[in-house]
Amino acid sequence: MAYDRETWTTEEFGTSHEGWVGVLVADGTVPPPAVFDTGSGSDVHQTSHWSVYDGHFAHIPRAAALRGMCSCGWSGPEHRLDWEAIGERDLEDAGGEQADECCDDWDGHTATVEAATIPLPEAITALLDQLEAEVGKLAASSPLAAVRAVRRIESAAGAAGYWAARATQDDATPEQAAVALGLSEAAARRELARLGRWNLYRP
Repeated sequence: MAYDRETWTTEEFGTSHEGWVGVLVADGTVPPPAVFDTGSGSDVHQTSHWSVYDGHFAHIPRAAALRGMCSCGWSGPEHRLDWEAIGERDLEDAGGEQADECCDDWDGHTATVEAATIPLPEAITALLDQLEAEVGKLAASSPLAAVRAVRRIESAAGAAGYWAARATQDDATPEQAAVALGLSEAAARRELARLGRWNLYRP
């Protein structure tokens, strides 16, 4: 069964804060994914993309409102759809403004998540920005040298990350680490185990 839904992520938080446009129907509930039988045997397409909830198919309800959603459980305010104004227009076009507002709401949510993370010293932030810029300039003149530089950076980051992750075991609970890193608790556990090189499933 094929499945699709347009989602958004940030580079730092990834799927811990994956956002999308959610749908509410008239009774305030979230509709199930829409299923389309393509007529090719077992090939069934399933989607939760907000634009299909236009009431044109008997088995798919019509959206009453859109709202931003996040994989962490956050949901944004409702943005109502005016079906008298929409008429017979395609919902993806007619509801584009409300969908954009949902994305803006999710952007605000991720900004709140970022504000709750542990701050980095300005000197570290400046060094990271400078390093990224220097590697970018090097890639323009010598891509292979830039690749070598990136490998050296990864090696150095791996060594530093090992000791940092090990120290975190004694410094913070998994819940505290998750908030500090802007990740779900499960993702924070995986990331620390990766950096600290321990078995996530050890007893």
